[in-house]
Amino acid sequence: MNTNTVAVWVEMEAKPGKEGELEAFLKSAAPLVQHEPNTTAWYAVKLSDSKFAIFDTFSGEAGRQAHMKGETATTLVTKVEALFANPPQIHSLAVLAAKA
Repeated sequence: MNTNTVAVWVEMEAKPGKEGELEAFLKSAAPLVQHEPNTTAWYAVKLSDSKFAIFDTFSGEAGRQAHMKGETATTLVTKVEALFANPPQIHSLAVLAAKA
């Protein structure tokens, strides 16, 4: 049975010269997500030299909403002006099938 029913995909592009800082920030965010019981999976990925993304899954909409209002998201917002070329693009997804 798939318990991961909803997800979020967040695309980010670093300002020129800020790629390393954004990568370090994403790596440092992993422990924050450990305290979110309804975040069932969390991945920070590097798409290219300057583009990054976060993919997370949740046990339901309440978990997604809690995550979007939680410490990781709040901290991400504080970094937008300093690190990002553009505001992050946030996509709410419905999970159709999964193997975890």
